[in-house]
Amino acid sequence: MQLILEETVPAKEPWSHVTNKGDILKITDLEGQQAVDFLCYDAENPKNRYSATNTVKIQGNVYVGLGSVLYSDSGAALMRVVDDTVGRHDTIYGCCSNPNNLLRYGVVTTDSCYSNFEKELDRHGLGQDSIVPNVNWFMSVPLLPDGAAGVAKAELKPGSYVSLQAEMDVLTVLSNCPQMHNPCNGYNASPIKVTVLRS
Repeated sequence: MQLILEETVPAKEPWSHVTNKGDILKITDLEGQQAVDFLCYDAENPKNRYSATNTVKIQGNVYVGLGSVLYSDSGAALMRVVDDTVGRHDTIYGCCSNPNNLLRYGVVTTDSCYSNFEKELDRHGLGQDSIVPNVNWFMSVPLLPDGAAGVAKAELKPGSYVSLQAEMDVLTVLSNCPQMHNPCNGYNASPIKVTVLRS
């Protein structure tokens, strides 16, 4: 494997990269218990973006893990999970936002995954309408028989990772989640590592 890129994304910060078809994007949770909100888009046509509903419907499962495919609005395969030390990741809870933090926790915040997505997407000429329900890597949202759901403490080991192979040229955008009001980050936001490899 050829190393194309390796970067550390600081706690609470966004990151993006055009991952070429066939390349592998590896996201590593360096310290453990750090959620990573993730979106991806057809790099040639960003309006053809990640679809949580298509991903869930086509696979018949609300979680993503090894072998899962992330599908777009058009039904095209964007990325495939080719390695995963965690087992399952959330597709339904979306990203935190400052208004949502006020509604859920009664707190006024200035940083969130939504604002991170806004900032990072703007670098690629994309606006708020490009922010859709996202994948939450390393985040546990168990579903109960009555439909209840909530963020659970994942207790992930440092060095946990997920690797995705691009099925086409894909704009990958992530927010190293700054949430401090639920256990998704163990109440201690920390850095992650992103690596791009080419076979």
